[in-house]
Amino acid sequence: MERKPIRLSGTSYAVLALLSHLGESTPYDLKQALVRSIENFWQVPHTTFYAEPARLAAAGYLSERQEQHGRRRKLYALTDQGRAALDEWVASPVAAPQEVRDEAILKVFAGADPAPLLHRRREWHATKLAELEGYAQHDEWRLTDHTGPTRTLATGIAYHRFSLSAIDAYLAALEAGDQPW
Repeated sequence: MERKPIRLSGTSYAVLALLSHLGESTPYDLKQALVRSIENFWQVPHTTFYAEPARLAAAGYLSERQEQHGRRRKLYALTDQGRAALDEWVASPVAAPQEVRDEAILKVFAGADPAPLLHRRREWHATKLAELEGYAQHDEWRLTDHTGPTRTLATGIAYHRFSLSAIDAYLAALEAGDQPW
């Protein structure tokens, strides 16, 4: 059976990477792992993510089997083709430029007072930092025995610490009546 080639997207590679770490998994298992790992640095729409394993299976990148009893859930695993695609993508030194898509910055550009926005943003970064530090302490990722997830967790922790420091410096400059830049 010849399969129709498909274009692999960032969501495709997120699914392939999760299956590489988790092994055979249901879409629900993948989504749970996504929330605790990849979504901390790569946002994936839920509807797109749930549809992606079936799309990848139809193209030969994943195997699919259905449980015979119980809830008859579908389980997906990497095929050789899926492993090869993931390995090739990982080995490539090319990555799209980082995008900044921050509504608070857009509001400031449009004339909003930055202080209230930054206070709320500071709360969010502090909460997210505590969440990631909790993952680091309690092995909730079920992925921490792999170098990539551990490195991205450390990167996320450093990012939120840096963001808190930058926000604090900006707010201090505003409160002192100085220009923060």
